[in-house]
Formats: sequence, structure tokens, C-alpha cells
Amino acid sequence: MIDAGLSVAERITALIMAELAEAEASSDVVLQRVAGEMRRVLRPPKEVTVNFSGGLTQKCWSVTRGDGDYRVVYLPVAGYFALVVESDFGPLDIGVHGSALGCFSSV
Repeated sequence: MIDAGLSVAERITALIMAELAEAEASSDVVLQRVAGEMRRVLRPPKEVTVNFSGGLTQKCWSVTRGDGDYRVVYLPVAGYFALVVESDFGPLDIGVHGSALGCFSSV
């Protein structure tokens, strides 16, 4: 259980660290490798505005450094992670949602 006394950024970091620890303890070598790659591109959570279909925007938290095309963000209203693409208008949600590692590994 994650301490409710933590800041939003600390809670997001704790969620990610728990996912990575579970993946790294797994016997699945591919999952371990993906977790290692994600750990390499993690960044401290930073608030960003994400664009959604229909012109909607939402404050989210960027959790990976972008590679020029994609990055993973946390959607606090929904309580899950999303993969976004970089666009001229900022990060754009592409409908890939779920765990941080699941979103990251879908690229």
C-alpha cells in the first residue's frame, strides 16, 4: 500500500518502482530487460498538459523522458498510465492505457 501522506509525484514514483521491482524479480527475461530499459529513461514526475480526442486537455504527469516520438504519462483522474505521442501541440494521447511498464513496452 502506498502512503497517502506522500506528494502526487512521490505516489506516482512509488507505483512505478513497485512495478519495476516486480518485473525485475520475475523469471521472464524479456520482462526484466524491458524493466531495465524503462528504468534508464525514467524521470522525476513532471506535470504536463496532455491533449485528448475532441480537443480535450488534462493535467497529467510525465514519467519517462521522451524519445522524440513517445513518452509515458500518468493520468491522475483515471488512475493509470498512458502512452502519448509528441506533436506540434504537445503530448497527444493515443489510447494505450494501463500499467507504466505495459505502456512503455508497447512501443
